Amino acid sequence: MKHIHFIAIGGAIMHQLALALQKQGYTITGSDDEITDPAKSNLKAAGLLPAEFGWFPEKIAPAGSARPDAIVLGMHAKADNPELLAAKKAGIPIYSFPQYVYEVSKNKKRVVVAGSHGKTTITSMIMHILKHQGIDFDYLVGARVAGFDQSVRLSDAPLIVLEGDEYPASVEEKRPKIFFYHPDISVLSGIAWDHINVFPTYEIYFNQFEQYLQGMDSKTKVFYNDEDSEVQRLMASPGPSRGGVMGSNKIPYRTPPFHYEDGFPVMDIPIAIGTGPVKVSVFGRHNLLNMQAAIDVCMELGVPESDCYKAIASFTGAARRLEKVKEEKNLLVYRDFAHAPSKLKATLNAVREAYAGHHLVACFELHTFSSLNEKFLSEYAHSMDAADDAIVYFSHHALNLKGLPPLDPASVKKYFGRNDIHIIDEKNTLEQTVTKMISHKQKPVFLLLMSSGTFDGIDWNSVSSQ
Repeated sequence: MKHIHFIAIGGAIMHQLALALQKQGYTITGSDDEITDPAKSNLKAAGLLPAEFGWFPEKIAPAGSARPDAIVLGMHAKADNPELLAAKKAGIPIYSFPQYVYEVSKNKKRVVVAGSHGKTTITSMIMHILKHQGIDFDYLVGARVAGFDQSVRLSDAPLIVLEGDEYPASVEEKRPKIFFYHPDISVLSGIAWDHINVFPTYEIYFNQFEQYLQGMDSKTKVFYNDEDSEVQRLMASPGPSRGGVMGSNKIPYRTPPFHYEDGFPVMDIPIAIGTGPVKVSVFGRHNLLNMQAAIDVCMELGVPESDCYKAIASFTGAARRLEKVKEEKNLLVYRDFAHAPSKLKATLNAVREAYAGHHLVACFELHTFSSLNEKFLSEYAHSMDAADDAIVYFSHHALNLKGLPPLDPASVKKYFGRNDIHIIDEKNTLEQTVTKMISHKQKPVFLLLMSSGTFDGIDWNSVSSQ
């Protein structure tokens, strides 16, 4: 039985990978200096929660028992981590999680969804269609998906679907995670600058996707967003003299024809395909575009086109991707993971189009390193123009945690390019402002909450328009 030790086991994907390997019969141990829910509860239920938080090199070379066969190193661990140093000294193989996922899936057919946005949604849609068809597959996805108990599954299935991330794999292996999966099929959903702490210029960021394509086998099929100008630029650029996906295997996808009925899209599918119009349960042009990518991939995997459309009709979305929080007579509250400028625009435009008769209140939290960095804020210019009322929130605690200097609300307002935008840096003020904005309107209100964080723990279920 193989013994795997996780350094930084409390990560969102790290702990899910640990749980998946435990189910496969591996002996799993791990450490972390802080673990919060849901990882804490999940690990505890599986008997994997460390007895103490912190780093313990003795776990790497325990007295009187076998040492771990391999280490999986999380991005949270620093270069001077005592357990990492002990593993190096002991000569134990060290993997980042994408490297290890490849090791246990290199004999499978691998589908990798990459790009700056839409990765989780497209991955979830592919998973939904495959499950609907009764196809056995493994997966790794960055959110909770309806119908799936975990966000990582590893088994003897011949196929694995992976959400690919361009962020570095670990402190030991600083290349993007997507470099290690070696896909047979890939999706490229879009390119928009992100992670400026790692990629300080846009061209450096763009180059990661160039390298991703160049590292592929010539037989790999890439389905790419043909409505994204930067993806078009990438696909049009000449490939390297050796390696890289062939031009004939670069397959474009675009938003399918659709119309709206009662706030939700109906895909205008010809009856000849075997379905006719298909009403779906998620809204927004960007989600219809995501659906097309997922359908194209599943058709490549052998699922009939008509079955893809029948399956996608019941897809309700991944957690925190245009997810309904509450509904009252005159109030709809949704939350979304949107945090990059392109994601804000797409999400706001989706709501504006689907709910044209509502008063749209948009509340966005600056929470990521990039969004809280003044060097990046100009990228948000006019990203919230589609809202009737717009709020940007940030906390000084988040700035301190990320080691960033204070932000001036007046400067933040200037970067968004909207004179009537509200910039708020205090939790109580945010709650009061939102409550005032959604109350006593002449038409129903749609409150859209956009963040990769939690707005400092505000309970949005308690907010009411009454």
